[in-house]
Amino acid sequence: MERKLTKRIQVGPVAVGGGAPVSIQSMLNTRTTDVEGSLAQIRALAAAGCEIARLAVPDMEAAEAFGDICAASPLPLVADIHFDYRLAIRAAENGAAKIRINPGNIGGEARVKAVVEACGARHIPIRIGVNGGSLEPRLLEKYGRPTPEALVESAFGHIALLEKYDFHDICVSMKSSSVPLMIEAYRLFSERSDYPLHIGVTETGTARMGTIKSAMGIGALCYLALLLCTRLGRTKKGFLCGAAGLCIVALMCDVIWHLMYVEYAPAEGEAFSIMPGFLFWPLFLALMLLLVNIFNKMFE
Repeated sequence: MERKLTKRIQVGPVAVGGGAPVSIQSMLNTRTTDVEGSLAQIRALAAAGCEIARLAVPDMEAAEAFGDICAASPLPLVADIHFDYRLAIRAAENGAAKIRINPGNIGGEARVKAVVEACGARHIPIRIGVNGGSLEPRLLEKYGRPTPEALVESAFGHIALLEKYDFHDICVSMKSSSVPLMIEAYRLFSERSDYPLHIGVTETGTARMGTIKSAMGIGALCYLALLLCTRLGRTKKGFLCGAAGLCIVALMCDVIWHLMYVEYAPAEGEAFSIMPGFLFWPLFLALMLLLVNIFNKMFE
């Protein structure tokens, strides 16, 4: 089985998709306005093996601080934007290597166009972040609840909007707290598109349960040879994310297949839900137990 070849995006000096090698990403859990604290965590992440870091940009004060962090960061930085399109524009102006938005929650088409123009002028890729917990009302009415088909339809709707303005430097995520739903959404999307995928299980739970839940989703997509970009929501100590990422990458690459892009971000969760088994379940479960033991030692 071969890994699917997708389009390639460039996150600063780091290539993602299109056959690029594995890269590790983490999300900071510092306040972005804490410039020195954020830089200290970025340096720790870099020392742990991370190659990209993501920061929340919730307001204009954070957007300005984001620029100061970019100027001194050893890693390319991703700005995580919600609701206010002006924050995405300012983050792009201040040195973002990638912008994460949900086009459906930043306002009308004119605002999306403004973000696209700001990113396009600087060759900054955009991650379209679809989340099962914030689907458009029309899709919830159509499907009755978050379903794989609803997530995929939402993603393609946002892609069409960006492509309307001749923007194709796109990465896509379709997050859900349900592992089976997430797996099926990515499988359906991959059948219809060659945009690189950023994969993750959102709201994964406690450290132990969240580790298993996220690893199950990541591993299943490895098994299906669909895995392109992955997010594992985990740990209060951000600098451990890189080490945890390297553990999973090493195991998955050696035993299952290849990752192209891995992100680790702090998360809070809900109840653990179990994914249906695959033919490789016994081996996969053994790997997950091994990972839990490794993480328990790391988090002591």
